[in-house]
Amino acid sequence: MDDIDSAILGHLQRDARLTNRELAHLVGVAPSTCLERVRRLRSRGVITGYHAAVEPRALGRSLQALVFARLRPLSREVITGFRAYLSQLPEVVSILVVSGDEDFVVQVAVPDIEQLHAFLMDRFSARREVVSFRSSVIYQQTTTRVLTPIDPATGRLVDPGTR
Repeated sequence: MDDIDSAILGHLQRDARLTNRELAHLVGVAPSTCLERVRRLRSRGVITGYHAAVEPRALGRSLQALVFARLRPLSREVITGFRAYLSQLPEVVSILVVSGDEDFVVQVAVPDIEQLHAFLMDRFSARREVVSFRSSVIYQQTTTRVLTPIDPATGRLVDPGTR
């Protein structure tokens, strides 16, 4: 990963709708070079996809919460099964398998507090492997939209500059 790759990643994370020609101009390379670099980043698994950012409130999901869950017995099979169950629930935005006091942190987006309560009572507490859970309402959220690489030799962020 060099400065040009880092710059390409930065620009695509800010606006994935850039044309190859626009992207090449922004990073200061020929369009053919830019296209090849983007293809290489995709084939290496650095770029995993493109998406449209969506505002949950605009979809009638005004309330977001984090649900922290403990499971027992704790095994690979139980974790895999619970993660698969959560993945098919329309309220679930994000699933994290974590270490610490809880085993899962689940971000949900629902219309209101009543729907959150119903989700917790009907979907979470109904599962045998869930021994405890707690929830926290999200008041505000800031998401980092641009991730930059870290140089393994120095442990510092790679600064792609403003090519």
